Amino acid sequence: MQPTRPGRPDPRAQAQMAATMAGAVDLAAVKARSEAAARAAAAPPPSAAAPAGAPGSAVVDVTEATFQTEVLDRSFQVPVVLDLWAEWCGPCKQLSPVLERLAAEGGGSWVLAKVDVDANPALAQGLRVQGIPAVKAVWQGQLIAEFNGAIPEEQAREFVAELVRATTGGALPTDGEAAPEAEVEDARLDAAEAALERGDLAAAEAAYEAILAEEPNHPDAGIALQQVRLFRRAEEAGPDALAAADAAPDDIAAQTRAADFLLGTGDVDGAFERLLAVIRRTAGEERDQARKHLVELFTVVGDQDPRVGPARRALTTALY
Repeated sequence: MQPTRPGRPDPRAQAQMAATMAGAVDLAAVKARSEAAARAAAAPPPSAAAPAGAPGSAVVDVTEATFQTEVLDRSFQVPVVLDLWAEWCGPCKQLSPVLERLAAEGGGSWVLAKVDVDANPALAQGLRVQGIPAVKAVWQGQLIAEFNGAIPEEQAREFVAELVRATTGGALPTDGEAAPEAEVEDARLDAAEAALERGDLAAAEAAYEAILAEEPNHPDAGIALQQVRLFRRAEEAGPDALAAADAAPDDIAAQTRAADFLLGTGDVDGAFERLLAVIRRTAGEERDQARKHLVELFTVVGDQDPRVGPARRALTTALY
């Protein structure tokens, strides 16, 4: 398993992926998600300064006509929390102001999308709403967490905080961020890719580091460097990493090394599950260390991989 440069996939890896995933991926859904991600990249990020209820605000009223733009597309920038409510619902009037206040405090790190179920019955049906208030979290076009009924503000705050940590790690979008330009061939990548072809991970790492030293926001070198470093860690850990981790279940460093080894040898699900198990049984700093490492592995694998979405949902559940 070798890292590949985004936009220039290894044909051998493509063939292997096609054989592995044949019949397992809805290609139309993949295309729709890709298009949604592109639209999100071209759109300005949400802003707490925008008037509440207006498009692009941290609190937005959503209809069937705007659901694609304000929820699905937006969820490729930040997590979106759906508040499904109705005017006649008493508990909704208790929960909604709490969520609106938290969204304003979030400063654009997540979006609260309010859906009147009476005015938008098709949305309520599509989201399988059984009762209100219902709250559902959307990330990368997928539902990843939910709860029903009015809950105390402390629990709502915890739900939102864990959601943001599990998805973006708490990073805020940048106002006015430009849409990515069409890919231009970069000759500096050739040295790194040549090193990968001959299996020289150290040289590839050095080449990507040199690119980033000149251009810190290079669109390809950053993720490629993360991939190479992962494979170097996996190579250094070796097969003994699994036995060492099994013998020391409370050793977080041993568990992360084992996860790196599993991912480096192609066992993506095994790597994710090992770290999820650590997160489920730990707390505090150790739990956060495992969470950060798992989120890094999500980045290395990429959200296009069908195994990342379920693992992200499992992470949200484990944290909350």
